[in-house]
Amino acid sequence: MTAVNSRGLNNRRACVLISGGLDSCVLLACLAEQGWEITPLYIKAGLVWERVELKWIRRFLARLDHFGLKPLRQLSLPVQDTYHSHWSTTGHAVPGTHTDDSAVYLPGRNLLLLSKAAVYCALNRIGVIALGLLKGNPFPDATPDFLRGFERLASGALAHPLEIVTPFSNLSKAEVIDLGRDLPLELTFSCICPVGEIHCGDCNKCAERRRSFAEAGVTDRTDYHRLPGLEAQPGSVRPDQVD
Repeated sequence: MTAVNSRGLNNRRACVLISGGLDSCVLLACLAEQGWEITPLYIKAGLVWERVELKWIRRFLARLDHFGLKPLRQLSLPVQDTYHSHWSTTGHAVPGTHTDDSAVYLPGRNLLLLSKAAVYCALNRIGVIALGLLKGNPFPDATPDFLRGFERLASGALAHPLEIVTPFSNLSKAEVIDLGRDLPLELTFSCICPVGEIHCGDCNKCAERRRSFAEAGVTDRTDYHRLPGLEAQPGSVRPDQVD
């Protein structure tokens, strides 16, 4: 990964929005290796996979040994009252292996996460928020225009200079896997319909994960409940919003 040259005042201190997925976990490890002081920030929204996801985040972080890596911080921003019967809060009709990538869109996901993270950073004198957004992310709250606009708005509203960085914005998920091939990637978690504490293997996100490992030529040591065929891949692989 190319070194991140932040223009922020506290340009060696960053908050990484971590979801437990491949992208944010590899990003966190890479920044820590570059000598950044990193605060992993997890924001609970009341989504069905979060309890399991948090367990895997802790396992992944426990395997890292970087001086500048701070303890995991958890914040809450419940969305059940807004999302109502959305599959992400009910666990019903979760998008499956062969669904179109647009089916896993979470409305306003980055807008919500960044709002909470920005206030946290202002109160803790952190000048940089890092996201694991990938190349080709199609969602409106992942565009460069949105991120720069939010950066300006939040900096003004909080009277605290903030910079949002997306070091993986020119990479595919397969390229991120290749970059992190020496990390314990089997301890990352991408599933939106976990079975117990493991990946279901049936959901859209499990399919994306499996395809990306295969494309990267890296052995996938993930434990899946099932391994359905992937031959009916619908379109291009979707990058995570904040994975």
